[in-house]
Amino acid sequence: MAKFERFTEVKYPGVYYINGTAVGSGKPDKIFYIRYRKDGRAIEEKVGRASQNNMTFSKASRIRLNRIEGRQSTNTERREAEEAAKQAEEGRYTIAKLWTAYKEAKPNLKGIVTDQNRFDLYLDPAFGKKEPAELVPLDVDRLRLKLLKTKSPATVRNVLELLRRLINYGVNKQLCEGAGFRIEMPKVNNIKTEDLSPDQLKKLLEVIEMDTHKQAGPIMLMALYTGMRRGELFKLEWRDIDFERGFIKIRDPKGVVDQTIPLNDAAAAVLNNHPKMKGSPFVFPGRGGRQRTDINKAVAKIKKAAGLPSSFRALHGLRHVYASMLASSGQVDLYTLQKLMTHKSPLMTQRYAHLRDEALKSASQLAGDIVNNIVTKKKNKTRKIV
Repeated sequence: MAKFERFTEVKYPGVYYINGTAVGSGKPDKIFYIRYRKDGRAIEEKVGRASQNNMTFSKASRIRLNRIEGRQSTNTERREAEEAAKQAEEGRYTIAKLWTAYKEAKPNLKGIVTDQNRFDLYLDPAFGKKEPAELVPLDVDRLRLKLLKTKSPATVRNVLELLRRLINYGVNKQLCEGAGFRIEMPKVNNIKTEDLSPDQLKKLLEVIEMDTHKQAGPIMLMALYTGMRRGELFKLEWRDIDFERGFIKIRDPKGVVDQTIPLNDAAAAVLNNHPKMKGSPFVFPGRGGRQRTDINKAVAKIKKAAGLPSSFRALHGLRHVYASMLASSGQVDLYTLQKLMTHKSPLMTQRYAHLRDEALKSASQLAGDIVNNIVTKKKNKTRKIV
């Protein structure tokens, strides 16, 4: 500062300006400074330019007085406050920040793509900028009621379950405090077992045979013939299929324990007639040979052409049809069905128990009918003799 000439006015003590050039134009400019003492310290700071802030001796003097009386923070104090606020914001784990940390910690989590959609569509707009401790029950109630107007209870439950997972993750990792209340979940009837009548199934197979989409039909047939899940079909690679031994490997998304299911003749025929995409390891690849993420439009077209109910979830529904056919045959016990469906818990397979019970009842009834027929024939024969 010593090399610049300072200009002052007697009636504005502690204020001066130096000559400079305006930013951008290069024209002559006045740069104003103030000097004062606060808390025993001598302070000097720039307060503005004539070209940018219309700064004058009078304005600069008022700023100086406010600084002295503590009505305005000094530039240093303001910078310190801004830095403190920045650090506080960086250490503030909002729902959005928790989601980023959560997915980075669990990149191979099953369903992470679906969770991303749930977060983007529902959680981020509603709670993205809030910390869990800032949420109140009314916030969650509003979101739940809003979603229930257009979404199924199961969808709403999945959204709120993701919110609960994020909060629990933050608390367990000591990143934030919890919400302080229990998130109320909508009641969902998970015992939904979709099925098709023989006529519906026949019509569906006819439509699939005539459909021109290269992958929709084969994917639906594989769901029907093997009971594989939608995600498992999308991830299926040619190396996972053992045609010689007759097995399909279902890879664990976490890379822990892979499972195998039988490759029956019907499924093998579908795969043998299905062309491979050059350069792609996937049986049903998506764009560019990468892993497929959806096939909703093509499947919906087939479903509509077959006249299936709107409530029938095509791929997941065909998995249920597969299980229902086996259970109702009376030839497959629930333990075997659990293994074929790759259910982790027998409770999940229990939903098909009533179908097996009906098959067993029919078998038992058959025994009774056989005996009754024998008795009836014997009576008729006796009457003829008399």
